[in-house]
Amino acid sequence: MKVGFITSEYPHPKVIHAAGIGTSIKNLAVALVNKGVDVTIFVYHQNENAVVLDEGVEIHLIKKESFKYFTWYFYRKLVQIYVNKVVEEKQINILEAPDWTGITAFATFKVPLVIRFHGSDAYFCKLEKRKQKFKNFVFEKKALLKASAYIAPTTFAGKETQKIFGLNKKKIKTIHYGLQLKDFENETPAIYNRNTMLYIGTIIRKKGVFELAEIFNKVVETNPEAQLILIGNDAFDIQTGSASTYKLVESLFSNKAKKKVSYLGKVPYSEVKNHIKNAHVCVFPSFAETLGMVTIESMALQKPVINTSIGWAQELIDDSVNGYLVHPSDIDLYAQRILTLLNDENLCAKIGKAARKKVETTFDIEMLADQNLAYYKSVL
Repeated sequence: MKVGFITSEYPHPKVIHAAGIGTSIKNLAVALVNKGVDVTIFVYHQNENAVVLDEGVEIHLIKKESFKYFTWYFYRKLVQIYVNKVVEEKQINILEAPDWTGITAFATFKVPLVIRFHGSDAYFCKLEKRKQKFKNFVFEKKALLKASAYIAPTTFAGKETQKIFGLNKKKIKTIHYGLQLKDFENETPAIYNRNTMLYIGTIIRKKGVFELAEIFNKVVETNPEAQLILIGNDAFDIQTGSASTYKLVESLFSNKAKKKVSYLGKVPYSEVKNHIKNAHVCVFPSFAETLGMVTIESMALQKPVINTSIGWAQELIDDSVNGYLVHPSDIDLYAQRILTLLNDENLCAKIGKAARKKVETTFDIEMLADQNLAYYKSVL
């Protein structure tokens, strides 16, 4: 079996950007290689054309190009031509692409195409209750309708995407993102920085960062020792037009809370695990995800996680068993859950242990790689 992935991100020093989507693709790609599958990654919108090898995976960087007219069309055709050439040379059997803004909308490939619901613009706009650009919807729908089959990382994401675009339910298969569990071991779960809350993710409105500021204000009032660490890229705020969402968030912190906040910006992925291990509690009050890689990474490292109660998160956490689920807009309850954990080390240990067990049974990439492989074969 030979599989190709088309993506705009992947964790590698030569690739411009990598976040949760890129991590999920790499976890799967490396697991497939270890099972004898030939894997090729096509990363578009890059600074150069290049081919690199990493952990048995062949990565093709496709340079971003501009055209005098209709760049949105001609660049997609450029990607199509490049991918088809490699597909033919390597005799790749099947391709996978993301749904975001429909990169495959005008492409015709020589092998079947599976689209994974990493999260379309339409999906996020629906969850955030904001208007989508009509062009993006058209591109995404065109891309999706041309695909042979679909994979959803959660059943929630699959159902919502199916409803938005009117897709055939029978062509959608739920397969979670996964982790290489040996890379997420915490041999000293009882050692961490007391009273430290950790948030990892882009500083953007849809991730619930404005609500997080209000939540932390309440936590600090009751527990003056509490600290909040934020890790992730700052982002443009679509609602206000501000170039920095963090500046807006910062303005919401009380004077007392502001002294207890550390914003580290983007940190190397290799350092993220240590930040998670050092945290007392991990908080992800997001309004819009398809799954959320950092949640399962934190659970694997035996951290008590307080997530959102919205759809997808209910497939990750069993409330009050291996984490907590609270709607981001319920500021008081969210703060209460955090304080409960900060005040009870035994409860943190119990939930952290249960969280690890949940990841082992549900998000083991070795098991999930087999599921992906079986699904690719069924499409062929």
